[in-house]
Order: sequence, then C-alpha cells, then structure tokens
Amino acid sequence: MADATYRPIDEMTFKEASVELEQIVRALESGDLELEGSLERYGRGVELLKSLRERLSGAEQKVRVLLDATDENAPVTDTSSAPSTAYINE
Repeated sequence: MADATYRPIDEMTFKEASVELEQIVRALESGDLELEGSLERYGRGVELLKSLRERLSGAEQKVRVLLDATDENAPVTDTSSAPSTAYINE
C-alpha cells in the first residue's frame, strides 16, 4: 500500500480510523508483509493511533466539562422522603 492510497486521517470517523488500525495490526502480526510494507503500515498505524488518542482525550475533556456544568447548575433532589402521591386522583 503506497502512501498515496491512504485516506487522510482527518477525514475519517473515529470508527473508520480504529478499523483501519485493527487491520494494520492484523497484517503486521501475520508476518506476511515485506520489510518495506511492514514499515509503511507501522508508520500509518502510529499516525492513526495518535489521532485516535487525541480524539479520545478531546471527548473525555468534553464529558468532564458537561459533568462539571451539570454538578454546578442542577442540584440533585432527593425525593425518597417525599409523601406518596398515589391517592391524589382517586
């Protein structure tokens, strides 16, 4: 596989990038590639892994921000001691 045939990583979804990385790992583990092909695939795998890690890190930061916003702006109400409303409409 030549570099020219690789799809740009920034145009790939997270899932597409992770599937390609998995395929690269399987190809490298098979031992069927020539040295040049192995080195090329390894380099592509490193690029994919770096992108995937960056995306995960960004997603984790967004989740933290959302959780922090939720914790500050939405007090948790404990309704366990509230009276039952089962008989209101009867």
